[in-house]
Amino acid sequence: MKILILTHAFNSLSQRLHIELKKRGHTVSVEFDINDAVSEQAVALFQPELIVAPFLKRAIPETIWRHHTCLVVHPGIKGDRGPSALDWAILKGAPEWGVTVLQANAEMDAGDLWATVNFPMRAASKASLYRNEVTDAALQGVLLAVERMEQAGFQPEPLDYAQADVKGTLQPLMRQSDRRIDWQQDTTETVLRKIRSADGFPGVLDWIYGQEVMLYDAHAADGLYGEPGMLLGHSEQAICRATVDGAVWIGHLRDKQGVHPFKLPAMRVLGKRLAELPKIVAGYSDIHYEEQGRVGYLHFPFYNGAMSTDQCNRLREAYVAARRRDTRVIVLMGGPDFWSNGIHLNTIEAAESPADESWANINAINDLAREIITTESHLTVSALQGNAGAGGVFLARAADRVWARSGVVLNPHYKDMGNLFGSEYWTYLLPKRVGEERARRITQARLPMGTEEAGELGLLDGYFGQDNPQLLVELKQRAKALADDADFDQILRDKVATRQADEQEKPLDEYRREELERMNLNFYGFDPSYHVARYNFVYKVPKSRTPITIAGHRDISKRPRDDWSQAS
Repeated sequence: MKILILTHAFNSLSQRLHIELKKRGHTVSVEFDINDAVSEQAVALFQPELIVAPFLKRAIPETIWRHHTCLVVHPGIKGDRGPSALDWAILKGAPEWGVTVLQANAEMDAGDLWATVNFPMRAASKASLYRNEVTDAALQGVLLAVERMEQAGFQPEPLDYAQADVKGTLQPLMRQSDRRIDWQQDTTETVLRKIRSADGFPGVLDWIYGQEVMLYDAHAADGLYGEPGMLLGHSEQAICRATVDGAVWIGHLRDKQGVHPFKLPAMRVLGKRLAELPKIVAGYSDIHYEEQGRVGYLHFPFYNGAMSTDQCNRLREAYVAARRRDTRVIVLMGGPDFWSNGIHLNTIEAAESPADESWANINAINDLAREIITTESHLTVSALQGNAGAGGVFLARAADRVWARSGVVLNPHYKDMGNLFGSEYWTYLLPKRVGEERARRITQARLPMGTEEAGELGLLDGYFGQDNPQLLVELKQRAKALADDADFDQILRDKVATRQADEQEKPLDEYRREELERMNLNFYGFDPSYHVARYNFVYKVPKSRTPITIAGHRDISKRPRDDWSQAS
């Protein structure tokens, strides 16, 4: 079936649908819903049998839905309507939520129902739920709807609030007044729900020392108490604020009126205002380590998977400390939502010299990668609980083995960030693992990759578990088996010998020098593409066109010459 994905952006859900629909043999193309004319042109060029809209910020034009079956993916239970579905579910503490696939018509979210999939709610941010439970349920719903489209005589279910299983309602757009925190009245649980309902967009409006900021990235501060509303201290880059029955950590802020009006670590935004704020030693940390038997697990759930210079340096120190432990295997866990997305574009954009900070950041992540690659005392595993992109994919490949949760999405390329060349020793790691031809295919394609394809190409050594709880159970079994292997000493000796032979053939320093020579041109050269692309990404500048890498219907090289004018 020819399926057009019509979407505001190629986000995690759109990418997952793109991967899974293509895997099942469908011809899939993507179009960014920029305006009516662009979307209408895409439909005319591609002539889809089905249009799937997983992420839109406006209604599908009547000129399209009137003549084509358009299925909208709505993150709400049967009968739920409105633009803030998941926000309200989190704020109200709903025990169960779901995703409904419905047909677009003249009334928003009121079309016939093609599929609905429910899931138990988890105490997590909107962004985390969206990337995990919502995405999984949406995939199930879309696949079921596609299957039903291919069934002769299937009729979707009209929305009927008289039916007992239709428990949703029409809900308004959630406003800041609905999420406003009353620090003198709200409990920790209430504060967390309010911030989580707005994370990652739009954040919760609040004031700190008279400065208007948006709050994100909230966590319970166990064991801390104080006068409600007061700032109690900081730990790493997070600040701690008291509630009526405890306190919360707030990791990120956005100062809409500031010089840098985008998300940044909280201490970076508040700066000198908090010079006298005490440091809480046993406080919040975005890096923690645990051991089970002869296996050490190093967790680094960095917000949105971005790794700043400071985070890379701290993670390298934590890794070196883990390597000194009397264990056999070190598992690099990343976080439950992301393993890593490489260098931190927001902190780079906010730096006095973005070029200099880019250079510092890429060298810091390279230092971390080198420590992993040259480890002789342990076997190392990268365990991808969540998605990974750009340098994060290749940093993961620095480990001896890479295991992933089934269904994570990988974006193993840099070029969409202004033709960035990339480093993290990828020119050594990738060809060594997958071969030169596959390495070129992986890095040049600019397409998201599922775990099945990544496994076939050799980018992954294994994938298992349909969700993170399942992944963790099998991961711990595999890691323990690796540590207890009767041939462990020989496996380790072989690893060390291979690394020494590789070093003799071409030193790691030479790979790094060659990569950084290209990166230096990206950061300091005459071509500003990287800096423009980074600015557009950080400031969320709307896309003006859909790349032909995903919009195959706009690739004029694949169309008759007479049609070229239509695709321009």
